[in-house]
Amino acid sequence: MHVLLIEDDPLVASGIRSGLMTFDFVVDHVSTLNAARQSMRTVTSDVVILDRGLPDGDGLQLLAEWREQGVDVPVLVLTARDTVRDRVDGLQGGADDYLVKPFDLDELVARLHALLRRVAGRSSGMISHGALALDPAAREVYVEGQLISLSRRELVLLETFLQSPRSVLSADQLKDSLYGMNDDVESNALNVHIHHLRRKLGSGVIETVRGLGYRLGKPEAVHLAGTPYKGRLYKDQL
Repeated sequence: MHVLLIEDDPLVASGIRSGLMTFDFVVDHVSTLNAARQSMRTVTSDVVILDRGLPDGDGLQLLAEWREQGVDVPVLVLTARDTVRDRVDGLQGGADDYLVKPFDLDELVARLHALLRRVAGRSSGMISHGALALDPAAREVYVEGQLISLSRRELVLLETFLQSPRSVLSADQLKDSLYGMNDDVESNALNVHIHHLRRKLGSGVIETVRGLGYRLGKPEAVHLAGTPYKGRLYKDQL
């Protein structure tokens, strides 16, 4: 799962980021409201952890903006402001949960999972593309009804394509989705994951758009491994 962490204290942010990564979260960290706005425009996050006392304003200001714009990403406010009035303001301002510092990492993780389950319960369920079906809540992928074994990053990559089925996604966008903006990534890591998805789901499941990036292939391109795809393939899809 992809987390956007908005926290200006570097020690707190480092502790949260390293802790969440041990639970297989991908974490992007920004320290200002402006950086958070930019991140939300370029990276799809599953959940946001939002501090209030930021250098360029109160985090609730940004939350109010997002809600007015129809951004419904789940937001957990994480702050040292612990009065009842503070909590009420946060929840009435659009926060889905409110956790006071200091906190226990296990509780933070449990609350994040609860938020994600709540969102999954509100969603329409399975995401389909031809013979492929993704269950976001169970984190499972099926082709022609058969469960397909994908690694965590392969699943995140596939979900990124399914969320933008008509868009061409650049390599940088895909790397941000997989690893977060703060991580250094080996130059061939993305190509390896794409190769694995093509091998497991069909060579045409991800198309290369030369000079621009990648996009989800046509629905009929999805097939079980070992079943031929009759569409046109480029050399780097083989």
